[in-house]
Amino acid sequence: MRPPLPPFTLETAIQKVRLAEDAWNTRDPEKVALAYSLDSAWRNRSQFINGRAEIVAFLTSKWRVELDYRLIKELFAFDGNKIAVRFAYEFHDSYGQWFRAYGNENWVFDEDGLLRRRFASINDLKITERERLFHWNPGRRPEDHPDLTELGL
Repeated sequence: MRPPLPPFTLETAIQKVRLAEDAWNTRDPEKVALAYSLDSAWRNRSQFINGRAEIVAFLTSKWRVELDYRLIKELFAFDGNKIAVRFAYEFHDSYGQWFRAYGNENWVFDEDGLLRRRFASINDLKITERERLFHWNPGRRPEDHPDLTELGL
């Protein structure tokens, strides 16, 4: 089981979103995959990913090319076992070009609180290093770091 469990309240939906953000900011594919059901199905941009093994492979590949990755997620809406999230993350490639990716995710959870379906739409924007907004050491975003709304994103 992966609390908090559905049906979500405002408080538990916000908690679930922050737990997901924290996990992704570890950049540990094995740890992130544990939040997803064994038969989890994703649409990530134009890729279709099924099951934990494919999730681990996808995230391993992702974080090999998206360097110094920092992510902020924010609750957009929730109902029962569904949560909609908006997010942004920053990274650079091996050439030093920085990007900010903007997106939305729709999540569907099973009764054990595992994410069963993830639909993500994402757009990348090239930015300069000076335009970066996500400044914290690798890992969990500090409590006092602005969220997406506070950053005007």
